[in-house]
Amino acid sequence: MDSNDPKFSIPSILAILCAIGSFTAGAFAGFLLAVFAMILGVGGFLIAFLPHRRGGFVSALAVFAGVIGILAAAFKGIAWIT
Repeated sequence: MDSNDPKFSIPSILAILCAIGSFTAGAFAGFLLAVFAMILGVGGFLIAFLPHRRGGFVSALAVFAGVIGILAAAFKGIAWIT
């Protein structure tokens, strides 16, 4: 393995993990994880433009999943209230 091989950035990996976690958590924690997924996803997407970095698609997917996670957290919160 060459040291110049493209590598995934840490923010892109954390973003997808937060996005997945936002679906399994409760309303408040799911909302926070979805927001973190979106922030880290944007950061990972920007880092993907650097040479020898990957993760642009994963980061964009995490941002999309973060938006869906916020909606899911809102539905969980509404269901908890009623």
